[in-house]
Amino acid sequence: MELILWRHAEAELGEPDEGRTLTPKGHKQASKIADWLDRNLPESCRILVSPAARTVQTAEALGRKYKVMEELAPDRSPEDLLRAANWPDSREPVLIIGHQPTLGLVASQLISGQVQEWSLRKANVWWIAQRERGDVTTNFLKAVIAPELIASSGKR
Repeated sequence: MELILWRHAEAELGEPDEGRTLTPKGHKQASKIADWLDRNLPESCRILVSPAARTVQTAEALGRKYKVMEELAPDRSPEDLLRAANWPDSREPVLIIGHQPTLGLVASQLISGQVQEWSLRKANVWWIAQRERGDVTTNFLKAVIAPELIASSGKR
C-alpha cells in the first residue's frame, strides 16, 4: 500500500479553526504541489480530506474527486486517519489531506515504528510505501516534496 500525507497549505489565522481559509501564499503552495501530484499520482488514487476549509481548498487545487471525512478533522487521532485510509489493506494508493500533529504522528509510526512528534511543514507531502519481501513487510519513505522545491509550470 501507498499512503500519501499532504499537510494543508498556509492558512489565515483566526477562529473558528475549521473555517480558516488559505492565504494567497497558501493558494500558490497548493497549486505547486497539486501540479506535482497530478503528474505522479496514479489515477486510481483515493483522495480523502479533512472537513476544514483550508484542507478542502488545498484539495481543490488538485482538480480531482475527493471525499471529505470527519475522521480526518483537526482533533482526530492517528488511528482514525489510518482507519479512514484502510491502512495497510487498501488496494489502491490513498492521499490524505490533513493536519498537524496527526500527520506527523502517523508518519513517525509508519516509518520508525514508534509514535513520535514529527512535524510536516505546511503544504509538504510525505509519500510512504510498503514493500513485501517474503514474510517481511517494511514501510519506507518514497518521497518528501515541498512547494519551494517545485518550479512553477504556469498551468494553474
